[in-house]
Formats: sequence, structure tokens, C-alpha cells
Amino acid sequence: MELAEIVDVKELQRVQDLFSQATGMAAVTVDLNGNFVTKPSNFTDFCMKYTRESPVGAQRCAKCDAEGKGAYFCHAGLMDFAEPIIIDGVQYGNALGGQVLPREPDLEQFRQVARELGVPENEYIAALKKVNVRPEESIRAAAGLLQELIRNMVMLRIASESGSGMSVLEEEIEGMLDRSRDISSKTHDLKKVSTQQKLLSINAAIEAGRAGDAGKGFRIVANQMGELAESSTDIYETIMTDSEEIRASVKRLEATFKKWSM
Repeated sequence: MELAEIVDVKELQRVQDLFSQATGMAAVTVDLNGNFVTKPSNFTDFCMKYTRESPVGAQRCAKCDAEGKGAYFCHAGLMDFAEPIIIDGVQYGNALGGQVLPREPDLEQFRQVARELGVPENEYIAALKKVNVRPEESIRAAAGLLQELIRNMVMLRIASESGSGMSVLEEEIEGMLDRSRDISSKTHDLKKVSTQQKLLSINAAIEAGRAGDAGKGFRIVANQMGELAESSTDIYETIMTDSEEIRASVKRLEATFKKWSM
């Protein structure tokens, strides 16, 4: 089955565009035959108008396209990436992109490239100055992120259409929600105990005060009990907040998965 027949192309385009906006990197998704599944996002004139339109540049780019895997340096000095979309051992296409610099460019080096490609040096340098600069580790991480995003979209679509996987996913989501509710319930019970403990510490402090000097030691213990109860209440509140945030996140995931499965 072709990638364009599996994935929601409109949704994939939206995700890809957001990726390019967030990272400043070019991106496009292609099938196994190299046909565009999405429209290119954030492609640069430096690569498309100048480098690839030069006969020499086109030849060098074709060699890079054929040999490049993962995040790699292209012949012109930029970094590109080619990440396969593989589900259960089956490849459906590739996430391609990059067209960014891993460091500030050496202008003389790129002037030399322009001379080799036979393109106007000043125009080439002007286009180069519009290319985004990103640390190499960020480029590699971003390439892996786009690959994983597309892979998950394809995987969820395959699971929903086959009728398998989605029910298991829904069960896991419901299980996480149950555990979150259980945490909230137990935390609520513990908070009640903390409140009772605080009341007892107040009563104990009052009785210690009535006992005068004989109750000094007991008063210290009562104060410590009160501080412990107060600290415990803060901790329980934090747990409750975290539990609610987890539940909200799971609910958002559930809504997203259901949307993709429609």
C-alpha cells in the first residue's frame, strides 16, 4: 500500500509545516519511488534555485540524494537528512529535508563552490546568508523527531484500519486513567488523615500549655506533629495536581488518537 493511501496527507502536511516553522529546516515526505507525498516546507533558494539548477550541482545533489542516510553533510557544505519511515520492518517512504548550516559559513569556501557550479558568486552568497544556522546535534535530533512523528501517524492509521492495535491502545489509555483516579482517591484519603493529625497536634499543644512546665516536651512534639501535617498537606496537594495533569494529558492523547483513527 502506498504511503499517500495510508496517511492523512492534509494532517501530515500540517505537522510537517509546523516542524519546519519550529526548526527552521526544510522538509518533505516522499514515497518509495521518490514521489512527493507532501508539498516541500521551507525549501531554500540556495539549494533549489542555485545549487540544484546548476548542471554540476544537480549531478552532485543526485549523488548525495542516493547515498545520504540519516543526517549528513551535502556536497555544498549544508546538512540534509533522509530518514526512512519503517513500520514492522516494512518501509513506506522517507522523510527528507535539512538545508541548514551546522555553523557560520566560511564565505570564501562557498564562493569557491559557486565557481565550481558556475553560478553567480554574489547571488550565491546572498542566498547563503538566508540559510538558517543550527547546531549539528540539533539538526540530527530534529531529523529523528520528524521521522518519529510521521512513523507514529502511519502506524496509528494502519492500526485503526486493520482493526487491531487501536483497541489495545484504548485499553491502555483507560488503564492509565483508572490508575490516575486511584492515585487521586488514595491521596484524598491521606489528606483527610493529615487534617485529623493537624487537629490532634493543636489539641495536644493546648493540653501541653495547660500542663505548664511539665508539658514542655509534649508541646515540642505537638508542634513537630503540626509541622509534619502541614508539610504532608502540601505534598498531597502536589500529588493531586500532578495526577490531574496526567489525566488531562492522557485525555488529550485519547482525543488525538481517536481523531487519527476516524
